[in-house]
Amino acid sequence: MEVIHTIGRRKTSVARLYVSEGKGAITVNKKKYTEFFPTATLQYKIIQPLTLTQNEGNYDLKVTVKGGGFNGQAEAVRLAISRALCKISEENRTVLKPEGLLTRDPRMVERKKFGQKKARKKYQFSKR
Repeated sequence: MEVIHTIGRRKTSVARLYVSEGKGAITVNKKKYTEFFPTATLQYKIIQPLTLTQNEGNYDLKVTVKGGGFNGQAEAVRLAISRALCKISEENRTVLKPEGLLTRDPRMVERKKFGQKKARKKYQFSKR
C-alpha cells in the first residue's frame, strides 16, 4: 500500500494526513496524539472514524495541523482520517456517512465590517 495523503479543515484549522500500513501509531506534529490532545474528548474525536470502521492498529497516521484552537484542530484531523479511510476502502463510506464524519463543517468566523464594532454589532445610534 502506498502512502495516502488527505486534508481536513475546520474553521481556521488545516490538517494534513499521511496514512501508511503499520501498527496504529498516531503522531500529530511529531508528538503522540495523546500528548498533543490532552483531554479525553479530543482523543475520542480523533479515534472515532477508526473505531467505527474497525481499523484501530492497522495504519500509521502522521498528521501536521496548523491554525485554530484545539477543538477545531481535532475535528480537522477527524475529517482527514475519515476521508483517508474512504480512499482506502469504499465500504468505509457507508459507515462514516450516517455519522456525519465526511461532512466539512462550513461555519467560520464572520469578518468584521467597516463602520461597525464587530461583524454584526453596530456603534450606538442616536436619532437626536
